[in-house]
Amino acid sequence: MRYFKIIIGVVILVAVMAGIWWLRGVTKDDYFSFGSDDRIDVTPTQIMSIKAIGEWEFLSVNAEELVDTVRKGFFTDDELARIYYGTLRLGIDMGKLESDWIEASGDSVMLLLPKVGLLDAAFIDEARTKSFFESGKWSPADKEALYQKAYSQMKAHCLTPENLQAAEANGEEQMRNMMRSIGFKNIKITWKN
Repeated sequence: MRYFKIIIGVVILVAVMAGIWWLRGVTKDDYFSFGSDDRIDVTPTQIMSIKAIGEWEFLSVNAEELVDTVRKGFFTDDELARIYYGTLRLGIDMGKLESDWIEASGDSVMLLLPKVGLLDAAFIDEARTKSFFESGKWSPADKEALYQKAYSQMKAHCLTPENLQAAEANGEEQMRNMMRSIGFKNIKITWKN
């Protein structure tokens, strides 16, 4: 019990001395302030998460091509006509971003994104391909040539400057939304040529 009284006395003495020190030591220039840090730091983990998105599709274009060929014969002509369907997906591959693709400073961020392009080269849906008209005998090589013709026509009809610009505009809006959700207010996006 005697030690208990000594400990209580020491605690009271320390509290009184701290109170006196605090009252004499505090001036009008001494104060505490609480605030927030408005800087936004993009962490390596966030950058890896963004890159892990993989292919980011900004525009999908459905295509249908009727392609035909005629082989002249002595008595009759052989004809082959097929309808091909495909979906061309336009966007960027986030895994191919360069190391300096993002620069952040305060509430501002600058992004350097790769050129928008075709995400999947195998865009023709062969399960939906229909034989429209066929007369005569056609080899697999003949049918492959027709496929390649449809492939080229779909690319020419769908990878237009207007579609690429629309994909870029969609991509820019999606990227701005993602950067705003992280906390950035000033966002500058540049596309590579």
